[in-house]
Amino acid sequence: MQAMILAAGFGTRLLPYTQLCPKPLFPLLNEPLLLLTVRRLQAAGFDHIIVNCHYLREQIVSALDAIEGVTIQEEEMVLGTGGGLRMALSRMREEPLLVTNGDIYHTVDYQELYRGHDRRRGAVTMAMHDYPRFNTVTVQGDRVIGFDGQRSLDLLAFTGLHVLEPEILERIPLALEYSIIDRYRQLLEDGGRIQAWRVDGCSWTDMGTVADYLALHGRLLEKKIPLWSEFSRPPATPFCIHDDVVQGEGIALRDWACVGRARLEKNVTLRRCVVWDGARLKEGREYCDALLIPETTAA
Repeated sequence: MQAMILAAGFGTRLLPYTQLCPKPLFPLLNEPLLLLTVRRLQAAGFDHIIVNCHYLREQIVSALDAIEGVTIQEEEMVLGTGGGLRMALSRMREEPLLVTNGDIYHTVDYQELYRGHDRRRGAVTMAMHDYPRFNTVTVQGDRVIGFDGQRSLDLLAFTGLHVLEPEILERIPLALEYSIIDRYRQLLEDGGRIQAWRVDGCSWTDMGTVADYLALHGRLLEKKIPLWSEFSRPPATPFCIHDDVVQGEGIALRDWACVGRARLEKNVTLRRCVVWDGARLKEGREYCDALLIPETTAA
């Protein structure tokens, strides 16, 4: 089985944090989400994984370069979701391709989605759920019929997970920015069929904002959502503290916290915070509901 992880975006809603690393490499419980996603795909039986990258791509190349079964596609220009997939067409095998965004944490069963697509023999299968914040796709029964939010019909949210037949990518212009949703609109106009695969019972989080990122950590550390088995070392909930952290006396942790290879000076208090490698938290400070990185915590 083959898959592609879309990891070329700028992550502008997460500035200034994405100036340090691309969003797919944001650490989740002190491990890069992208590496966890690759491990999870491989554990599900995907032996050919393509990862595209553009923004800060040297970091993604460095993180993935030695992983067997992973092909890295470096993009010199912004190609969008459709353009990136089109560029990767020559790297694909003649079999269905599972596509996932590189910035989501979820419990969707990759194999079930892939095999469901294979059984139905359609051109595209989109994993959909009822998520009011993002409900914009028009669905009728088990079919996607539009992407413009017709309120008279059922609306669902696209999870970012889909399976497609590679040949449908041939009609996307090569080396131009293009959205895969625009290709799917075209497919529907031409009478093609897009299956809606419901995954309502699954956990799903898009790390689009700092609030989303912190909330995901909180739900994982408080055991409100399942923890992927691909984590190298399950955290001691509700506090995930790296073994190499340097900390002074009088450190107080409240509610939950995740701390990487950071330095915590005396009498620091953390409440619902994520602290990245290299951060230094000054003596006597109290931090609450914050993502702490080297640049923002040194002052």
